[in-house]
Amino acid sequence: MTGNRSDAEDLAQDALIRALKALPNFRGDSQLSTWVYRITVNAWKNRVRAEKSRGFWKTISFGAFGSDKDDDEPMYEPTGNDAPLDTELEKEGTAAVVQKALLQLDADDRAIVVLREIEDKSYGEIGAVLGLAEGTVKSRLFRARAKLKTLIGKVSA
Repeated sequence: MTGNRSDAEDLAQDALIRALKALPNFRGDSQLSTWVYRITVNAWKNRVRAEKSRGFWKTISFGAFGSDKDDDEPMYEPTGNDAPLDTELEKEGTAAVVQKALLQLDADDRAIVVLREIEDKSYGEIGAVLGLAEGTVKSRLFRARAKLKTLIGKVSA
Protein backbone atom coordinates (compact mmCIF):
# COMPACT_ATOMS: atom_id res chain seq x y z
CA MET A 1 0.00 0.00 0.00
CA THR A 2 2.95 2.34 0.51
CA GLY A 3 4.46 1.85 -2.94
CA ASN A 4 7.93 1.75 -1.44
CA ARG A 5 9.63 -1.24 0.15
CA SER A 6 11.50 0.68 2.86
CA ASP A 7 8.35 2.60 3.85
CA ALA A 8 6.44 -0.68 4.01
CA GLU A 9 9.09 -2.19 6.28
CA ASP A 10 9.05 0.91 8.48
CA LEU A 11 5.25 0.84 8.66
CA ALA A 12 5.23 -2.89 9.49
CA GLN A 13 7.68 -2.28 12.32
CA ASP A 14 5.58 0.62 13.63
CA ALA A 15 2.39 -1.47 13.47
CA LEU A 16 4.06 -4.40 15.26
CA ILE A 17 5.22 -2.13 18.08
CA ARG A 18 1.70 -0.66 18.38
CA ALA A 19 0.18 -4.15 18.41
CA LEU A 20 2.58 -5.39 21.09
CA LYS A 21 1.85 -2.37 23.29
CA ALA A 22 -1.90 -2.82 22.84
CA LEU A 23 -1.89 -6.63 23.21
CA PRO A 24 -3.08 -6.54 26.84
CA ASN A 25 -6.19 -4.69 25.59
CA PHE A 26 -7.01 -7.33 22.94
CA ARG A 27 -10.47 -8.63 23.88
CA GLY A 28 -10.60 -11.56 21.48
CA ASP A 29 -13.77 -10.33 19.72
CA SER A 30 -12.03 -10.99 16.40
CA GLN A 31 -9.12 -13.06 15.16
CA LEU A 32 -5.70 -11.80 16.20
CA SER A 33 -4.68 -11.45 12.54
CA THR A 34 -7.69 -9.23 11.81
CA TRP A 35 -6.85 -7.07 14.82
CA VAL A 36 -3.23 -6.69 13.65
CA TYR A 37 -4.39 -5.87 10.10
CA ARG A 38 -6.62 -3.16 11.57
CA ILE A 39 -3.71 -1.66 13.49
CA THR A 40 -1.54 -1.77 10.36
CA VAL A 41 -4.15 -0.16 8.11
CA ASN A 42 -4.79 2.55 10.71
CA ALA A 43 -1.05 3.24 11.04
CA TRP A 44 -0.81 3.52 7.25
CA LYS A 45 -3.83 5.86 7.06
CA ASN A 46 -2.34 8.05 9.80
CA ARG A 47 0.93 8.26 7.88
CA VAL A 48 -0.88 9.16 4.63
CA ARG A 49 -2.82 11.91 6.44
CA ALA A 50 0.35 13.26 8.05
CA GLU A 51 2.23 13.32 4.75
CA LYS A 52 -0.63 15.05 2.96
CA SER A 53 -0.92 17.69 5.68
CA ARG A 54 2.79 18.44 5.37
CA GLY A 55 2.61 18.42 1.58
CA PHE A 56 5.32 15.79 1.54
CA TRP A 57 5.52 13.82 -1.72
CA LYS A 58 8.07 11.09 -2.15
CA THR A 59 9.68 9.36 -5.04
CA ILE A 60 8.11 5.94 -5.35
CA SER A 61 10.07 2.80 -6.04
CA PHE A 62 7.96 0.89 -8.55
CA GLY A 63 10.47 -1.96 -8.59
CA ALA A 64 9.40 -2.91 -5.07
CA PHE A 65 5.85 -3.74 -6.21
CA GLY A 66 5.19 -7.44 -6.20
CA SER A 67 8.72 -8.42 -5.23
CA ASP A 68 9.84 -9.94 -1.94
CA LYS A 69 13.48 -9.74 -3.00
CA ASP A 70 15.95 -7.26 -1.58
CA ASP A 71 16.49 -4.15 -3.67
CA ASP A 72 20.08 -5.25 -4.40
CA GLU A 73 19.02 -8.39 -6.23
CA PRO A 74 18.11 -8.29 -9.91
CA MET A 75 14.39 -8.53 -10.65
CA TYR A 76 15.01 -11.04 -13.45
CA GLU A 77 17.37 -13.97 -13.30
CA PRO A 78 17.26 -16.20 -16.38
CA THR A 79 16.92 -19.95 -16.05
CA GLY A 80 16.91 -22.54 -18.76
CA ASN A 81 13.13 -22.77 -19.18
CA ASP A 82 12.02 -19.13 -18.87
CA ALA A 83 9.64 -17.32 -21.15
CA PRO A 84 11.27 -14.81 -23.52
CA LEU A 85 12.73 -11.74 -21.83
CA ASP A 86 10.17 -9.43 -23.44
CA THR A 87 7.41 -11.31 -21.58
CA GLU A 88 9.16 -10.61 -18.26
CA LEU A 89 9.63 -6.96 -19.18
CA GLU A 90 5.97 -6.70 -20.14
CA LYS A 91 4.94 -8.13 -16.74
CA GLU A 92 7.21 -5.62 -14.97
CA GLY A 93 5.74 -2.79 -17.04
CA THR A 94 2.21 -3.89 -16.21
CA ALA A 95 3.06 -4.10 -12.51
CA ALA A 96 4.49 -0.57 -12.64
CA VAL A 97 1.34 0.76 -14.33
CA VAL A 98 -0.92 -0.93 -11.76
CA GLN A 99 1.24 0.33 -8.88
CA LYS A 100 1.19 3.88 -10.21
CA ALA A 101 -2.59 3.75 -10.59
CA LEU A 102 -3.02 2.26 -7.10
CA LEU A 103 -1.02 5.10 -5.60
CA GLN A 104 -3.41 7.60 -7.19
CA LEU A 105 -6.43 6.10 -5.40
CA ASP A 106 -7.43 7.70 -2.11
CA ALA A 107 -6.40 5.84 1.04
CA ASP A 108 -9.76 4.13 1.68
CA ASP A 109 -10.11 2.87 -1.90
CA ARG A 110 -6.50 1.68 -1.99
CA ALA A 111 -6.90 -0.18 1.31
CA ILE A 112 -9.98 -2.05 0.07
CA VAL A 113 -8.40 -3.00 -3.26
CA VAL A 114 -5.12 -4.11 -1.68
CA LEU A 115 -6.84 -6.16 1.02
CA ARG A 116 -9.07 -7.93 -1.52
CA GLU A 117 -6.92 -8.26 -4.63
CA ILE A 118 -3.41 -8.51 -3.20
CA GLU A 119 -3.93 -9.84 0.33
CA ASP A 120 -6.87 -12.02 -0.85
CA LYS A 121 -8.99 -11.24 2.21
CA SER A 122 -12.69 -12.10 2.30
CA TYR A 123 -15.35 -9.38 2.38
CA GLY A 124 -15.99 -10.21 6.03
CA GLU A 125 -12.31 -9.93 6.94
CA ILE A 126 -12.01 -6.61 5.09
CA GLY A 127 -15.10 -5.36 6.91
CA ALA A 128 -13.60 -6.34 10.25
CA VAL A 129 -10.29 -4.65 9.44
CA LEU A 130 -11.85 -1.43 8.16
CA GLY A 131 -14.87 -1.36 10.49
CA LEU A 132 -17.40 -1.65 7.66
CA ALA A 133 -20.43 -3.83 6.97
CA GLU A 134 -19.89 -6.55 4.38
CA GLY A 135 -22.33 -4.90 1.94
CA THR A 136 -20.47 -1.62 2.27
CA VAL A 137 -17.20 -3.39 1.51
CA LYS A 138 -18.69 -4.87 -1.66
CA SER A 139 -20.06 -1.56 -2.92
CA ARG A 140 -16.88 0.38 -2.08
CA LEU A 141 -14.75 -2.32 -3.71
CA PHE A 142 -16.89 -2.12 -6.86
CA ARG A 143 -16.40 1.67 -7.03
CA ALA A 144 -12.69 1.43 -6.18
CA ARG A 145 -12.14 -1.14 -8.96
CA ALA A 146 -13.92 1.17 -11.43
CA LYS A 147 -11.69 4.09 -10.38
CA LEU A 148 -8.61 1.88 -10.65
CA LYS A 149 -9.60 0.73 -14.12
CA THR A 150 -9.98 4.36 -15.24
CA LEU A 151 -6.63 5.29 -13.68
CA ILE A 152 -4.86 2.35 -15.33
CA GLY A 153 -6.22 3.52 -18.67
CA LYS A 154 -4.87 7.03 -18.07
CA VAL A 155 -1.49 5.84 -16.76
CA SER A 156 -0.88 3.38 -19.59
CA ALA A 157 -1.95 5.85 -22.30
